[in-house]
Amino acid sequence: MIDATKMMGGPTGLKTRIKGSIRPIHDDVLAYNMHFGEQKTKGGIIISNDDGQTRGIYPRWCQVYAKGHENKDEYNVGDWILVAHGRWSRGFIVEQDDGTEIEVRKIDIKEILAVSDEKPNDVYIGEEIDTTPDKAKAEDFGAR
Repeated sequence: MIDATKMMGGPTGLKTRIKGSIRPIHDDVLAYNMHFGEQKTKGGIIISNDDGQTRGIYPRWCQVYAKGHENKDEYNVGDWILVAHGRWSRGFIVEQDDGTEIEVRKIDIKEILAVSDEKPNDVYIGEEIDTTPDKAKAEDFGAR
């Protein structure tokens, strides 16, 4: 018997697959390395996957894959950006020229809260942080 869930790319449904490179248009931003699964803190505590649950609603860090030619914001390809919860598209798979695959998402550029040139430390789940764009700092979310 065929496992339809597996055939469609998992429980979230069919994922679009693209071979080669892609470019965003205008001022759009594409990002990857957005984490949704189980997490492990530096102290070894395992935090189960909470996506789709109330406690799973928090901003997430991701890495900039590409910027549109009109985007003049102060982050660059490779930088880490913190995006308000749910302000990204469903992911699509990009098979790169070297054969590796990454999941890329389009980001709502108005909902980027912080920027870091280094991968942030642990994600701080449950901490009350003011995520208003003019008050939030990258350090509040684990960046150095």
